[in-house]
Amino acid sequence: MENKTFRILLADDDEGDRLLFKDAFDEIKIRHIVQTVDNGMQLIAYLTEKDTVLPDIIFLDLNMPRKNGLECLKEIRNNEKFGEIMIAVYSTSAAEKDIHETFMNGANVYIKKPHNFELLKKLLCQAVKTSYRCKEEFFDRKNFFLSI
Repeated sequence: MENKTFRILLADDDEGDRLLFKDAFDEIKIRHIVQTVDNGMQLIAYLTEKDTVLPDIIFLDLNMPRKNGLECLKEIRNNEKFGEIMIAVYSTSAAEKDIHETFMNGANVYIKKPHNFELLKKLLCQAVKTSYRCKEEFFDRKNFFLSI
């Protein structure tokens, strides 16, 4: 994992959250390329562009205008072309309904957005490591909600 450069795509309509996310990744010791989109429509358009290099992991906000995160999750998981992409739901919600629904629709990990920058860095680092591992290990509901 240490030699891999992770291609990361964040779909989040909040500009402040996008900036904080990028700042956090700039401070953690994971080789990465971060791209962002503002909403679900942009996410799907980006993924389906002819020459797009697909991300390794998508961080997906649930509450976005135009096309919400759950709609995007379902659309991505219903397209074989995107089968190798890991999806981390990245939301302000910690509602059991949201956690259950995203798990049942194929998300790999669920992260509640923290209010602390240091915790954000730890969670993002752990999410990337978890997404990398879940390709190789048994992954179930018990380790779906990521917390530190």
